[in-house]
Amino acid sequence: MTGQLRLFTIVFSLFLVGIVSHTALASDKNESIYEERIALYKKTEAITQIPWYYIAAIDQYERQIHYKDSEDPLVSIKIPAEKWYGIGNINHIQDVNIINLFNGLGKDGNGNNKADATHPEDVLYTLATYLLQYGPTEEDILIALWDYYQRDLTVQTIKNTAKVFKTFDDINLTDRDFPVSIQHNYTYRSTWGAGRGFGGARIHEGTDIFASYGTPVKSTTYGVVELKGWNLYGGWRIGIRDIYNIYHYYAHLNGYADGIKVGQVVKPGDVIGSVGSTGYGPPGTAGKFPPHLHYGMYKDNGHSEWSFDPYPFLRKWERMAKDKR
Repeated sequence: MTGQLRLFTIVFSLFLVGIVSHTALASDKNESIYEERIALYKKTEAITQIPWYYIAAIDQYERQIHYKDSEDPLVSIKIPAEKWYGIGNINHIQDVNIINLFNGLGKDGNGNNKADATHPEDVLYTLATYLLQYGPTEEDILIALWDYYQRDLTVQTIKNTAKVFKTFDDINLTDRDFPVSIQHNYTYRSTWGAGRGFGGARIHEGTDIFASYGTPVKSTTYGVVELKGWNLYGGWRIGIRDIYNIYHYYAHLNGYADGIKVGQVVKPGDVIGSVGSTGYGPPGTAGKFPPHLHYGMYKDNGHSEWSFDPYPFLRKWERMAKDKR
C-alpha cells in the first residue's frame, strides 16, 4: 500500500468513526433528554399530585406550537409574561412575593424564592399549581385547560396525548408504520393538491394508496381514535390524533377492525380496518372508483388546522416497515 493510499485509508477511517460517534452521541442525547423530561414530570407529580402524563402532554402540545424540529428545549411550555408576572409587574421582577402582589401565576419550583419563566422546574410547578386550583380529577384538569387555552381542540389533543403517555408509561414514542400491509400488493404516488370534482371544486388533501379489497389498513403512529363513521366524501373513515398535534385521516375503508372505537389508544402497526371503495354518496355507497386508501395528514398549530402532503412521510415509513421484516 502506498503512503498516500495508507494516509487516505486512515483519514477515511477516522471520518467514519467520527460519523458513528456523532450519531451515537446524538442518540444518547435524545435518550437523555427524554429521561430528564420524564423525571421532571414525575417530580412535579410527587409535589402537586397532578398526574405526570397530563403535565407531559401539555409540554408536548406546546413543543409542537412554539418550536421547529431542529429545536428541542427540555421544557417547552411558555406562559405569557402578563400571566406569569401579573399585570402591573412591568419590570418582570422574579421575586415570588412581588409576583403574588400582582396576582401573577409564577411559582418557585426549585427553592430559590424566585419564579423564573425560563426555568423548567419553575415552569412545571407553576403549571401544575394552576391546574390544582381547579381540583385533582381529570374532569377538573380539563376544565382548567379550557379556561387556560379557550379552545376545544387543544383540550382534546392534550387529553389524547396524556392517554397515550399513560397507556405506554413513556414519552419516547417514535416508532412508525406504513398504513397498508406491505405483505400485499399496493401502489401509490404523490397526489396531494390534485383537483377533485365530486362535491365541487376542491383539492386532493392526501395520498391515494391503491390496493385490493380487504388489504389490512394500519395505524401509522401512536395516538387515539378521535373519529369513526361515514362521510359523504370519505365513505367509511377513521381519524387518529397523534402526540405531535397531527390528525391522520383514513378514508374509503371497506370496514373496520373488530373492537375499534372512538377513544381507543392505538400504536404503529395496529390494524384499524381494510381497503375499500366507499364514499361519494349516502351511507353504504361503494364502487364509484377503484379500491384504495386515502391517507391524509392535518397539522394543528394551536389556532388552525391545515392539510399537508403526506407522501414524503409515507416513503420514509415504508422504508422503516421494510427494514423490520
